[in-house]
Amino acid sequence: MTHRIVFLVFAAILLVTRDAAAQDMPKSDDLVKLIGFIRPLGVFMSVFVVLGGNLLLRFVTDSAQKIAERFPARRLLAQKIESILRFSLYMTVGLTVMGLSFEINTETLRLVALVFGFGIGLAMKDVAASVIAGITIMFDRPFQVGDRVSYAGEYGDIIQIGLRSVRMRTLDDNIVTIPNNKILTEVTSSGNYGALDMQVAVNFYVGADQDVELAERIVREAMLTSRYVFLDKPVVVLVSQEIVADMVVVQLRAKGYVLDTRYEKAFQTDVCKRVLLAFPEYGVLPPAAFERAVRPDHIPHRVLAS
Repeated sequence: MTHRIVFLVFAAILLVTRDAAAQDMPKSDDLVKLIGFIRPLGVFMSVFVVLGGNLLLRFVTDSAQKIAERFPARRLLAQKIESILRFSLYMTVGLTVMGLSFEINTETLRLVALVFGFGIGLAMKDVAASVIAGITIMFDRPFQVGDRVSYAGEYGDIIQIGLRSVRMRTLDDNIVTIPNNKILTEVTSSGNYGALDMQVAVNFYVGADQDVELAERIVREAMLTSRYVFLDKPVVVLVSQEIVADMVVVQLRAKGYVLDTRYEKAFQTDVCKRVLLAFPEYGVLPPAAFERAVRPDHIPHRVLAS
């Protein structure tokens, strides 16, 4: 990954040199001076710096994964540290390559700023915007590595925050790469924001003529007894009346916290199975488009008395 830094450094120089020659730019003398400041031995040494950076980056990544697997409760912390070390490594390797490859003095800094300013203006505007946005994301933290995020129709876990892009693993195990500058201009929703647990909502529908209190107790018990529930946070069941497909139905919206975002779908599946098995057992029926015969023992006493 760190070889991209060296590529950007020298690609800008070559790009500007080519365009300067094609356009006969008056600043071509500055480019010649800049090339004169390049240290051939330093460029050769930079290759080994980049290789060492790659090896160190792989070691950090593998170590973070092993720690996350061995200590699941510290998974997010390990991923955050890995992200910070990765970002720091990028910057360190980039600065080291610059220091080895050029004779650093006031004149060199002026020429480097000139070359990179022109190169960014010509062809690297989007890359530079993504790098600046990546730095902003690291400090502003709209989300963190390990967060379960919804962005532009995609939903999944943030697995990497890099200089140029953010990578997300969706629930279908697809890797989505998002440029950093796009994230800062779109709405991003984080479900857990640095925590292992996350709120999960599950909807159920029953007929308007059913025992709502019984249905509510069944749904609440199914969520409270799930193996994936995080009991340190409350479980609530919201009841409302809705119109679905021209039918008046009762919606029961259960909200509880899963103990780890990785078990979100397993939690939803477990709760749904428990409720769907319990409803018929206790005589709670789903919405129906036809009229049901109401048994006398289900009619309130005040209605019978009248």
